[in-house]
Amino acid sequence: MTPDDLVLTPQGIRYRGRVFACSIGKGGLSAAKREGDGATPTGRHRITGLWYRPDRLPPPAPWARPIGPSDLWCDDPAHAAYNRHVRAPLRASHEALRRADPLYDVILTTDWNWPDAEPGRGSAIFLHQWRRPGFGTEGCIAFARADLIRIAARAAPGTRLIVPASSLSKYP
Repeated sequence: MTPDDLVLTPQGIRYRGRVFACSIGKGGLSAAKREGDGATPTGRHRITGLWYRPDRLPPPAPWARPIGPSDLWCDDPAHAAYNRHVRAPLRASHEALRRADPLYDVILTTDWNWPDAEPGRGSAIFLHQWRRPGFGTEGCIAFARADLIRIAARAAPGTRLIVPASSLSKYP
């Protein structure tokens, strides 16, 4: 591990000499992640994308992509676009990236079950803004807005996200 890795610890995510409080999946951590289990998958993952709401904030980094009204993420294991960015309209189950609340104003996407998604293994493990401290996610890792923007400004494609299996006993 290096200081440039995002590493989950019992205190939060350690990154570049700081620890950022975070929330994980309401299902805790899992070495056997499945679609809909609410768990954050253990392992070594990589940052693959950075998205932001241009109507709410400036790009957090030069490589950030704006989120538009038709941007979606497919979470239907039976669909060919499972665990991929897609655009509306889409009849398959999906999540809107452009939300009324601020949770997805900044999103760092990961390579969990991507690019060759295995149906049912789980989709869309994002780093995004939390609702409030300690409020569990659907499997993503969530932060205070200022901390997320700070991380997004410094992370690059390929930055490692490490969720140690040894953390399993430290989270519900």
